[in-house]
Amino acid sequence: MSKITFIGAGSTIFAKNVLGDCLMVPALDGFEFALHDIDEQRLKESEAMLTNLRDRYNKTISIKAYLNRREALIGAKYVINAIQVGGYKPSTVIDFEIPKKYGLRQTIADTIGIGGIFRSLRTIPVLWDFAKDIEEVCPNALFLNYTNPMATLTGAMLRYTNVKTVGLCHSVQVCSEHLFKALGMNHEGVEEKIAGINHMAWLLEIKRDGKDLYPEIKRRAREKQQTKHDDMVRFELLDKFGYYVTESSEHNAEYHPYFIKRNYPELIEKFNIPLDEYPRRCIEQIERWDKMRDEIVNNEQLNHTRSHEYGSRIIEAIETNVPFKFGGNILNTGRLISNLPEKAVVEVSCVADRSGINPCYVGDLPEQLAALNRTNINTQLLTIEAAVTKKREHIYQAAMLDPHTAAELSMNDIIAMCDDLIEAHGDWIPKFS
Repeated sequence: MSKITFIGAGSTIFAKNVLGDCLMVPALDGFEFALHDIDEQRLKESEAMLTNLRDRYNKTISIKAYLNRREALIGAKYVINAIQVGGYKPSTVIDFEIPKKYGLRQTIADTIGIGGIFRSLRTIPVLWDFAKDIEEVCPNALFLNYTNPMATLTGAMLRYTNVKTVGLCHSVQVCSEHLFKALGMNHEGVEEKIAGINHMAWLLEIKRDGKDLYPEIKRRAREKQQTKHDDMVRFELLDKFGYYVTESSEHNAEYHPYFIKRNYPELIEKFNIPLDEYPRRCIEQIERWDKMRDEIVNNEQLNHTRSHEYGSRIIEAIETNVPFKFGGNILNTGRLISNLPEKAVVEVSCVADRSGINPCYVGDLPEQLAALNRTNINTQLLTIEAAVTKKREHIYQAAMLDPHTAAELSMNDIIAMCDDLIEAHGDWIPKFS
């Protein structure tokens, strides 16, 4: 029996999206879906939910929950990762509250910046533990990473383990569709080209029947910027740098040095930036789950419609040898994007088929876009260096190279803040010399 192992299966809604999609794939008939989580209660809830879906949509699938990770991985053909190390409490709270004492404000804090750095330092060692098991009990498995920070975690796996890994996000497939909806434009029949890095990939081309749609997009975007809306940061980047970026405005507000600034507090209002947005979402999600648990977990009539997540379609393409094109995160080996570093993880079009994951060559990005990407890549690479060497100096350097942090704090304050964060995280991160 072939097996898909889902690590972090206590994320019940996300497990529903990805494994519910897999239930809809005839090529996976007879597979085992192996669920693993360290939270026994959440694991049981996801098992019950997926069993109900299985009974309704595909009774050939076996659903089995494992508290022992290694047992869950034995013989797996695909491994899906959706963990969050440290959770909302204590780790996310620490990531926000300590920087706030230094005057450094954040919105999401899961990609780069101080929050992204420390989320990486918590998570990379855990993924390397996964890799040891995978290399021993399912060495040919494909590791589909959904966990943020996407670029650092995927890079740490690809550069320092033998596990075949691809990083998968949600922003590429909805980028132009959401843009067109916001601008009142018809999205049908558009052709697009997207490349860059995770959460900062660029809509390089957008056409219909060979006609460039960017002039009309920019005209409408300038008009829309005259009134407040929820995508003002991205529209400002489009206006100043010429291209639309894949991930949301609340994310991009903290990837650049231009928007969250103590000396320009009016920018928060001007660009409608939701500070402390991720903690707010965490609290809402916890409260919402408490209310909706029964209708999801124990609902024998639970419905599922195949989602926009790439996971099931990649697996289907490999199983059937019918190619599927998607936006994937992989190493920039051979300079797929020729003006970004080879050690970087880039987000480019990839094709999945029976041969595996095959990335597509992009060439040069427009120089201003490559420059913006490199500012984030610098921090990503130094964060991985810190995880490898266990040296505090690399944590400090990663933070000092972060565009937003560097724009707000002195070097001495950055070092002191990192020391406070290291102490507050305690055993959630390794010891750093």
